[in-house]
Amino acid sequence: MDLDYEQLFNAYYMKVYSFIMTLAKNQDVSEEITQKTFFKALTTAGKYRGDASEFTWLCAIAKNLWVDEQRASTKKAALDAEIASDTDIEKSWVDEDTTFHIHKVLHGLEEPYKEVFQLRVFGDLSFQKIGAIFDKTENWARVTYHRARLKIQERMEAK
Repeated sequence: MDLDYEQLFNAYYMKVYSFIMTLAKNQDVSEEITQKTFFKALTTAGKYRGDASEFTWLCAIAKNLWVDEQRASTKKAALDAEIASDTDIEKSWVDEDTTFHIHKVLHGLEEPYKEVFQLRVFGDLSFQKIGAIFDKTENWARVTYHRARLKIQERMEAK
């Protein structure tokens, strides 16, 4: 069947675009799929048997291209999620390694710095309660905690 491509394009471009716009709901995607539709119609014109109207044939091509686009987007999203997951695993491994090093440094910290730091960070106790545990003031607990943090930072930087 002989097709006049320019006439086909002029007659159906906006109709095919509108059809795809109802599916894609995105102007850029709709324009791209519409262009691909007419390109595919041009390159596969020998397969058009004329059983359906030209518009129906073009819409079938467009719908198939849109479905292919959706499958590709889904696969890309799954791949992106997998890559992000790998990055999260790598980040958690680095964080785990850093955390282990902090605990190692903390283990070697002398008293009362070690216990004050642990009570504040892991026990989530207020400085007032930490001071009470040691029969000291709240200010003493603050200063001791601050010194413990400085000692940990120095030892972490020395690693």
